[in-house]
Order: sequence, then C-alpha cells, then structure tokens
Amino acid sequence: MQFDFEVEGGNFSKAGTASSEVKKILNQLNVDYKVIKRVVVALYEAEVNIVAHAYRGWITAEIDTTSIRLTLEDEGPGIPDIEKAMEPGFSTASAKVREMGFGAGMGLPNIKKNTDEFKLESEVGKGTRLEMAVFL
Repeated sequence: MQFDFEVEGGNFSKAGTASSEVKKILNQLNVDYKVIKRVVVALYEAEVNIVAHAYRGWITAEIDTTSIRLTLEDEGPGIPDIEKAMEPGFSTASAKVREMGFGAGMGLPNIKKNTDEFKLESEVGKGTRLEMAVFL
C-alpha cells in the first residue's frame, strides 16, 4: 500500500497531519503499538522539519508485510552540513519557529533513533530527501 501527502512549508497548523493519518492506517492494520510509536515519532519529526525549514514537501508512506518505508522530499534551503545537523541540540530553526516550541535540534537524532534504516541527502539551495524504514 502506498499513501502520499503534501506538506506546506510554514503551515504549523497542519504540521503532523501526515503522521496522524499514517498512525490511523497502522492502527487499522493492527500493527504492533511499539512499531507505530517509532514510525509516528520519526515521521512527525521529519514532517515538522519540512514545515519549519522548507517551502513545500512530499511524503510517501509504503506499507507492506515486512516494513513501513517513508520517503520525504522537500524544496527548500537544503542542509549545508548533514554531520553537524545530526548532532543533538544543533538547530538552524528561526527565532519564530523556536518561540512556537520547535527547533530544539533533536529532530534528526530522534528520527535516526526510531528507525531501522536512515538515509539523508541534501543539496544546498535545492532541498532535502530523507528515506527511512521501520521493520515489522
């Protein structure tokens, strides 16, 4: 099964929509709650990153009998230093984003911690692509 979502950059009122929908789907499929929690944490963090940093983005969720695979692509400023961005506490979030309670610099580390596969690519001035998977 495949599900596709569009994410609007800067629209925090809709942040979390895709992760909520995926959670509902996984619950309907009777996926183990521990797996659902890992997927939702990783997807929510990644979805908020698109909202906070990009102009727009797309999420594809592929669910089969062995895994949940998530691909997130965005059009945005890109990540100049992925290694630095992976450090807990490092953030490039704007003051406005931080005032809303986001941008603590734990998103990417939390995503990696909650997934079995994690691949992050980015091109400055173009955007970012994140592929992740959680195995059932």
